[in-house]
Formats: sequence, structure tokens, C-alpha cells
Amino acid sequence: MWISRVKIKNFRNYEEQEIELKPNVNVFYGENAQGKTNIIEAIFLCSMGKSFRAKQDKEMIKIDSQNAVVEIEFQKKDREGKIKIQLGNKKVVYVNGIKIKKLSELLGNLNVVIFNPDDINILKGGPQNRRRFLDIMISQLKPNYMHTLSLYSKTIEQRNNYLRQIKEEQKSESMLDIWDEELSNYAIVISKYRKEFMEKIKNKIKKIHSEITDNKEDIEIEYVTECDDKEKYLSLLKQRRKLDIIKGYTTKGIHRDDFVIYINKKQLNIYGSQGQHRTAMLSLKLAEVNIVEDEIEEKPILLLDDFMSELDQKRRNHFLEKINDTQVIITCTDKIDIENKNILIYNVKDGKVYGGGI
Repeated sequence: MWISRVKIKNFRNYEEQEIELKPNVNVFYGENAQGKTNIIEAIFLCSMGKSFRAKQDKEMIKIDSQNAVVEIEFQKKDREGKIKIQLGNKKVVYVNGIKIKKLSELLGNLNVVIFNPDDINILKGGPQNRRRFLDIMISQLKPNYMHTLSLYSKTIEQRNNYLRQIKEEQKSESMLDIWDEELSNYAIVISKYRKEFMEKIKNKIKKIHSEITDNKEDIEIEYVTECDDKEKYLSLLKQRRKLDIIKGYTTKGIHRDDFVIYINKKQLNIYGSQGQHRTAMLSLKLAEVNIVEDEIEEKPILLLDDFMSELDQKRRNHFLEKINDTQVIITCTDKIDIENKNILIYNVKDGKVYGGGI
């Protein structure tokens, strides 16, 4: 799988730009705040239907413009494809010229794995970062997952509203049974997907991490959930009902799931060094690449946003050994030389892309 052309109009700091890409390594270099990451963001948007950094679509529209357009042309082993997204008063998405009705219809057309310096927060930050990592990976491969997750989120919101009504308006507690049943149905489906993919990560990451650390570190992952059994989860919701009413929100559910990483039997987020966090993050992302490839039977597109600068020479070389025959799109502040790679190099300056030479 690879992207052949990117077109952007009124997107971030770009007025209008068309970029031709090669199937191998494409490097965009330039000073900070010139628009390099915006190219990565445009590609990610066409894969997932949303940004990896903006909370609202309007943040991606150029200042003083009413709308923005991103188009991606890509090639898979068995077909060509085109995705077009228009941002304005509302988001409109076209896949191969056909307007889609649900975002889940976009997912799985263009598979990407993104690496950026903020990835370290997946392991060092709160559980919501690790859940988001899982949600992005699984959604690309199982579009129904995103649909079920959306239904779960809506049900949580409705249940939380009713909890507050019980507290403030003395509504009947018995009505919570309806929300609990619905919530548990969605939770079990989501939990099943997450457990399945955590097992796949476990199977991949041990070998990857061992190779990166010259067999000095053993990595283990533990998935933490209370929603793998419907009856137990329903019972838990009832046990927590009084507390939920007092707090005004649902305190238990798959929206509280987490996973914990151990290095040589020690919990990473408590005892791990900065280097161990970085290496574990690289292992986790490479495991993701392998899982996506296994699922779709071709390599995903790798988006490296100022990522190479985060790695020392040893980790960088090991990483590059793992990404043969893969389209890679790299942003960096300086030109980088990658041995034995066919590279296309662009310079980005003030919302314009120059070059495209080797």
C-alpha cells in the first residue's frame, strides 16, 4: 500500500499544494512551524477521519477561509483508491467518488501507523492515552469497533445524565436497569476486541523488544479490565449505583480500561528510565505495524513526525531494518541520509513544499 498523491487546499497554513510521493521513503525537512506536520495530519485525517492533534475540525481550516479540502490518491496490491475530505460547517467524506454516510465506511481504506515524539505519553501518561492507542489501531482494522465504541460513549453520556437527574430531581433508580443492560452489551463487544488485539501485541512485542535490547530486557503486557464478563459487569454497575449517583457519572466500564507494561518484571511507568520508555514505545509501535500487516496482508504506510530525532543511532538503525518495502513519510528539521534507501526529499517553508528530488 502506498500514497501516490496528496492535494490540500486551505488546510492549516497551506493555501493550495499538490505533492507527488514515491512508494519508498519521502522526507519533508524544514524549520519548525513551516507546515511539515500538517502534511502528516492531512494523511492521517484521510485514514481515520479525524486529526491526531486537533480537537475540532475547524482548527485544520486555514485562517480567513471557510472550508478546507484534502485529497489522497493511493494504491493497494489489488486496486487504486481515492479519498476526499471537505471541512467546513460539516465534514463531508468521499471514498472513490462516493459520499459516505458513516465514518466507519472510511476506516480500513488507508491504513497508517503514526510515530511522533508525543507517543512517549502513551506509556507515561494516563490510561486514556493507552485506550486511544488501542482504539486507533483496532478501528482501522475492524470498522465495527469504532461504531460500537461510539454507541457505548452515547450510552454512557445518557446514563450519566440520568444519574444527575436521580440526584437532582429524584427520578426513579430502577430506570438505570435499561442503561446498564445496554451499556454492558456494548462493553462486552469492545472488551472482546481489545483483549484479542492485546494478545496479538503480546505475541509480537516480546521478540521485537528482545532484538532491540540485545536480549537484555524482557517485556510483558497486562491488560486491565472489569468488563470481560457481562453478568459480573452488570453486578458491578449495581454495586456502584449509589456512588455513581453521588458522583453523577459512571465509575466503572471499558472507559476505564488500561494496560500495564513490565520490563524484567518491573512496572515500566514506575521504575522505567527514559531510555526504557522510549525503547518500549518503539517496540509497541513496531508490533502495531506487524499486526496491521498480518490483518490486511500488506504493509501499512508509516508516518514519522519528527520521530527519527528521538532515536539514537542504534535504535534508528534497528527501526530502519524493520521497515523494508514500506512507504515511509518522514518530517524532520534537517536533511537525513538513510543508507540503501530510495529517498525523495522535499523542503517545506512557510506553507509551501519545494523540490521532490532524490
